[in-house]
Amino acid sequence: MRTSSTATSNTQKNMPTSEEGIDAIELLTQDHENVKAMLEQYEALGDRAMASKKKLAIKICTELTKHATAEEEIFYPAVRAAGKDKEDMVDEAVVEHASAKDLIAQILEMEASEELFDAKVKVLSEMIEHHVKEEEEEMFTQAREAGLDLAMLGQQISARKAEITM
Repeated sequence: MRTSSTATSNTQKNMPTSEEGIDAIELLTQDHENVKAMLEQYEALGDRAMASKKKLAIKICTELTKHATAEEEIFYPAVRAAGKDKEDMVDEAVVEHASAKDLIAQILEMEASEELFDAKVKVLSEMIEHHVKEEEEEMFTQAREAGLDLAMLGQQISARKAEITM
């Protein structure tokens, strides 16, 4: 719960309570935290919770796909346009997304009872953990320093994610 003493810092960070107007980095970070929580929930499920595992895996894959699509279409081009020195970082992120998408497709085609289902979700989790660390520690910092219009990008990302149906 936020108190009035944090109102100034919230304004500085562009962190309104709704997704409308939230800055791109805060929105993407919320996505990261949401997916991390779902992956932890998946890990906590027992070996016999096949229906729950499949349902949660679908939800994880859906959220990751929406997030990756919005990043690739909106956020990454803005970061790339902020300077030639950011191209390698963005290229690496795009390649990481492609690998994750391949694994997501495999997971979505499988039943939770199939051999390697849990292993594929675990590898996806590890890939995402690595990717998130790089984005949050490097790309997001550089995006802020580049002076991108993060409020506008946040609106565009939020709108794009809402359009994506799977």
